[in-house]
Amino acid sequence: MKGNFLRNTSIVGAMTLLSRVTGMARDMVYSRMFGAGPLMDAFIVAFKIPNFLRRITGEGAFSQAFVPVVNEYRVKRSHDEVDALVAGVMGTLGWVLFLITAIGVVAAPVLIVFFAPGFEGAGGRLDLAAQMLRWTFPYIFFISLTALGSGVLNSYGKFGTAAFNPVILNIVMIVFAAWLAPHSSNPGVTLSIGVFVAGVLQLVAQFRGLSRLGLLSWPRWRYAHEGVRRIATLMLPGIFGSSVAQIAQLLDTWIASFFVTGSLTWMYYAVRLAEFPMGVFSIALATVILPGLSVHHSEESPERFNGTLDWALRLTSVISLPASVALFVLAGPLIATINGYGRFGSHDVLMSAYALMSNAAGLMGLSLVKVLLPGYTARQDTRTPVRIGITALSVAILFDLVVVVPAAYFGAPIPHAILALSSGIGAYVNCWLLYRGLRASGIYRPSPLWKRLGLQLLLANVAMALFLWWAAGAWDTWTQWSALIRVGRLTACVLGGAFIYGAVLWLMGLRPRDLRPV
Repeated sequence: MKGNFLRNTSIVGAMTLLSRVTGMARDMVYSRMFGAGPLMDAFIVAFKIPNFLRRITGEGAFSQAFVPVVNEYRVKRSHDEVDALVAGVMGTLGWVLFLITAIGVVAAPVLIVFFAPGFEGAGGRLDLAAQMLRWTFPYIFFISLTALGSGVLNSYGKFGTAAFNPVILNIVMIVFAAWLAPHSSNPGVTLSIGVFVAGVLQLVAQFRGLSRLGLLSWPRWRYAHEGVRRIATLMLPGIFGSSVAQIAQLLDTWIASFFVTGSLTWMYYAVRLAEFPMGVFSIALATVILPGLSVHHSEESPERFNGTLDWALRLTSVISLPASVALFVLAGPLIATINGYGRFGSHDVLMSAYALMSNAAGLMGLSLVKVLLPGYTARQDTRTPVRIGITALSVAILFDLVVVVPAAYFGAPIPHAILALSSGIGAYVNCWLLYRGLRASGIYRPSPLWKRLGLQLLLANVAMALFLWWAAGAWDTWTQWSALIRVGRLTACVLGGAFIYGAVLWLMGLRPRDLRPV
């Protein structure tokens, strides 16, 4: 089992790294072709609405409700019963999603006003975003059913296909953004059609793996099925509990829609870069440990449950903390190297870099939440994360009202960067309460390895940060260099920082065996 965790995390991490690299290429095409203007602001909102629902139903509440139940069926019941469960969930969820999609397409202008009220009367962004949303909203139908198939494949240890899905989206969007949209009379709508096409292809990509498992039966409406009803019961509270970060980001969109044109685009590129390490590692690790924790719980093995969770938290700390520090120190060089070309000028680079620094500050909290949540959902407890999520979201909203809104009202120069802090603050509150709940209930007990790890991480990250600050130099010089020089300088910074970080950890006595499951 220990070897499987490492191997599966490596597989998911590698596929997710590929998806993040292609996603970065996609964002480079966006920034070069469309800059930071009304079209990109409108597209970001039009794509964020179905993406918000996707991360709640697909990656969040549904996966965390479905995977433990399907694992229980796989361990304790026959293959035919698993097949009936999958077909029932596919059919029941499909009809619900179809209804939601139909409503979303018809009510597109209303949804845009609700999620981005600042678009009204602002250079035609409202009408453009509504046209785009009619094409992007069906993505929630396709990607949620894709998440169902991915959950089944993950439960059977088949992680590669599911992890490759985002690559399909990125490749399709690069094609539409680079070659089709620029030659269209309405490039924004053409870009949105690419989202629709990508959703169809991502769903179809699951069929082969499900067929090989013998779990590709015709979907049926089976809400009366015991397993389907249990998943629905677990899913409803989890919709909120697993999605605090997404709700906070949508609140950020609501407020940022009143800022100057370009603010949403600056924040988008910053969030995308901040999500890079979290997607490559934290989400991959959470995806892998959830089925394992579910099995440990079903087999009533508390020691193995605790050991798996503790290992995941240690590994997350060793990898996510330096990623957060590096993103903060290298915010300007990163944005300049990846996005600072074509219509995305030096001012756009600076504004997006400020937002990236704010997002980097909250990255560790968001990463730990991803790993802590399976400690609850693997035991089919989705109610506790709801209560904790409400508290964390309330803190983020309070920060917006007390700090962000007054700062914007009184003319703060970078209100979008201040706004980006709220999600991180909410994430740290969420993280602490999830951790405290696991400790108080006796479900999790930290291993003795933590006693030295804290000091090791502190010294290694300080050393790395000092090197990166020296190596990066002045931000304003980066936009004056050619792309080749930027890439070379950034590569040297990253490799040098990684070497110093690893060397200090080694000198402080940390060894690979200390990061193995116990």
